[in-house]
Amino acid sequence: MCNIDGRWPEPGQDLDVYGIWVAEVMLQQTQLQVALPYWRRWMQMQALPSLEAVAAAEEQHLLMLWQGLGYYVRARRLQQGARLLVGQAWPRSLEGWLALPGIGRSTAGSILSSAFDLPFAILDGNVKRVLARLIACPRPPARELQGLWRLSEQLLDPQRPRAFNQALMDLGASVCTPRNPRCGACPWQGQCAAYAAGDPAAYPVKDAPRELPFQVIGVGVVFNAEGQVLIDQRLNKGLLGGLWEFPGGKQEPGEAIEATIARELREELAIEVAVGDALIQVDHAYSHKRLRFEVHCCRWLSGEPQALACQQWRWVDPAQLGDYPFPAANARIIAALQEHLAAA
Repeated sequence: MCNIDGRWPEPGQDLDVYGIWVAEVMLQQTQLQVALPYWRRWMQMQALPSLEAVAAAEEQHLLMLWQGLGYYVRARRLQQGARLLVGQAWPRSLEGWLALPGIGRSTAGSILSSAFDLPFAILDGNVKRVLARLIACPRPPARELQGLWRLSEQLLDPQRPRAFNQALMDLGASVCTPRNPRCGACPWQGQCAAYAAGDPAAYPVKDAPRELPFQVIGVGVVFNAEGQVLIDQRLNKGLLGGLWEFPGGKQEPGEAIEATIARELREELAIEVAVGDALIQVDHAYSHKRLRFEVHCCRWLSGEPQALACQQWRWVDPAQLGDYPFPAANARIIAALQEHLAAA
């Protein structure tokens, strides 16, 4: 997105490459209206306003700024890329950007066209939808990427690539929307094969939906004698790597949830707990699976916690939980815990 904060440059003018890079990474898998406040906060002087600042930042600070945006691996990849780029000139080639962690062809093309007004095509989610409708693509876009890339490159205005790509993204975001497209406002209505077919909303063609796997996760909010609760930091891998959480794990077939929690805390942290009353049940859906968190209050009995399946662990005062970056599903757990403590 070349003007996530409302700027519109002159043709050929270079823009703030760092700010565009951060915006493009945030907009991967995330809509503009969701990403915009995060981008503004990230770019503030007290946050991470420069390449050098993000390269030198502590990971926890990075993840706190990203908290709630999801796909946290993007934040870690941003920092990895920043550390590679410090002291270097900004890449002005597709290969230069593709060499950075988490940068694909469309993100690289968008950065190059947005920041430097260079003629590189894009193919994000909005653009795939626009182009699939334009030609009434008979198969899902994921199966026609080569053809859609060729079309995006053919349509690109080489004299004004920044303005063209921005207009193409805006067309998908505000006119050629997933549902109820505003065909009457579309400048390509007369050339659109999906419109001519009489049902533009039937495109892009979708694959048959697949059923997401479902798992129950037992979670323990473990208190010690001082009233502190135990949290641990996830390993730096996967979508939620580096975030903090209440310990727990997957329920085995035929296993009572209380037994799940006791077993998982024994296996992951080498502690014994007394599993008490249920605190809350939280359902949460990811793109690849659905989870149900069965959360119980627990009392620590014995064993010094050990980081057997995590980076580290801490006993913290419940009032300090807001100082740690947690996955989105944990927000309701923390709120339920605070309500439980206030009523006690």
